[in-house]
Amino acid sequence: MWKEINQHQAKGAYRDEGQGSAVVLLHGFPENNEIWDQQAAGLSQRYRVILPDLPGSGRSPIATPLTIDTMAEFVIAILQQENINSAVVIGHSMGGYVALGIAALQPSLVKGLGLFHSTALADADEKKEARRKSIKLMEQYGSEAFVRQALPAMFSPATRSAHPELVEDYINMGARCQQETLIGYYEAMIDRPDRTAVLEDARFPVLFVMGKDDTAVPMNTIWPQAVLPATSSIHVFNHTGHMGMWESTTASSQVLQEFIDFSSQLHFTNQS
Repeated sequence: MWKEINQHQAKGAYRDEGQGSAVVLLHGFPENNEIWDQQAAGLSQRYRVILPDLPGSGRSPIATPLTIDTMAEFVIAILQQENINSAVVIGHSMGGYVALGIAALQPSLVKGLGLFHSTALADADEKKEARRKSIKLMEQYGSEAFVRQALPAMFSPATRSAHPELVEDYINMGARCQQETLIGYYEAMIDRPDRTAVLEDARFPVLFVMGKDDTAVPMNTIWPQAVLPATSSIHVFNHTGHMGMWESTTASSQVLQEFIDFSSQLHFTNQS
C-alpha cells in the first residue's frame, strides 16, 4: 500500500506492506524502493515492511537541503507517523549511509542494522574526486549518459554476461532519477561523515553483506568494520558485484530473513 507523508521537513511517499514487527528497506543511488521488490514480497508475509522512496527518488520530491542526515530524518518521520518505535533497518549502498544516520540520530529506533554493500567510512579523497568528475559529466552530457556509462559496473562480470536484462533494467531505473537528484545524492555522499563510531557503540546486531566482485564497496574495506560491533553477521556472495538483491536474489532473501529473525528475538530478550 502506498502512503504519503506531508510534514514541514518530510514530504514524500513510501510503501507499507504486511504486518508484524517493522522492517525498513532503504534503496541506494540511483534507485527507488522497487530495488527491494523481490525481498519485500517474502518478508511481508511475516513482517511489516516499510519501503520509502528517499527524497528525490520515485514518488518523493527532492528535499532542500539534501544530505544523508536529512534523508535519515525523513525516514524517522515516517516511522513516527506510523507509530513505529523500533525497526530492523537495512540499507543498500547509499541507503546504508542513511541507515547509519538513523542509528546516529535515534539509536533507540534501531533493533538491527543492515549494511547491504555499504560502508560506515566517509569517502576517501580519491572517491570524492571521482564523484566530482561524475557530477561534471552529468552537467556536460546529461544524467542518462552518466547512468549508461556507470551502472553496468555495479554488476559482476558473470551477471553482465548471463543476465544483460538485469543491467538494462537497472539502467532504466537510474534514468528515471532526475539529474538534480543524482547530483544532490553525490554531493550528500561526498559530505557525509565517518560513522564507524555507530558500529563501535551499537547495542544492536549489524549485518554486513558483501559481493566478491563489488568494485564500488570492495570487501577489503568492509572486513575491518565487521569486527567493530559487539554482534555482527557477515555474508559474502560469490559471483556478485554491488547488486546482491538482484544478482543473488534467493541468498539475499534468506540472509535478510535470518538476520531479521535474530534481531527481533534478541531485541525482545533485551527488553524483557
